[in-house]
Amino acid sequence: MALVALGMVLTPGPNMIYLISRSIGQGWRAGMISLGGTMAGFVIYMTMANVGLSAVFLLVPGLFVGLKVVGAAYLLLLAWRTLRPGGRFPFETVTLPKDSRSKLFRMGLVTNLLNPKAAIMYLALIPQFVDPSRGAAMAQGFVLGGVQITVSAVVNTAIVLAAGAIAAFLAGRPAWLTWQRRVTGTLLGAVGVKLALDAPTPANA
Repeated sequence: MALVALGMVLTPGPNMIYLISRSIGQGWRAGMISLGGTMAGFVIYMTMANVGLSAVFLLVPGLFVGLKVVGAAYLLLLAWRTLRPGGRFPFETVTLPKDSRSKLFRMGLVTNLLNPKAAIMYLALIPQFVDPSRGAAMAQGFVLGGVQITVSAVVNTAIVLAAGAIAAFLAGRPAWLTWQRRVTGTLLGAVGVKLALDAPTPANA
């Protein structure tokens, strides 16, 4: 689970682009406040997935299968967009206005809540690691969610603190950008294929 969480957090997405943009444009403190908002979003997703939506998926198995199909398609689309010529690199940021701490936190929260990758992680990927033979599914869901949040917090903190230096370092190294796209695109595709293969499996009690 930790490796999957690491792969997901390292792949370019709305959270990463927003955090990097804030860190470069407004400083690392702004990036850390924004990160606090994204972590709050993960906690909300984790709670919703384990308390409410799990029961819905048990009652309507087709809904869970459909979500995994959509999730797999989304991940494969991200992989294609990353691997194609001219794919976007997350350290290519846009200029953003300076915002207050409260707005930074809110925007980090909203960005994560509207992030399809976060939804897929909690509603489709994490349930694949729940083993009914090891105890209550809800408890396992919270533990696995805690692992994902911890991995995401550590990696994103490093990204926030190093964003400016990384952007400057990679600016003149196009070969590095090419390999970054290849690695992240391949990883996205692998996760998407795995999710597609697991799609027919219904939710477990």
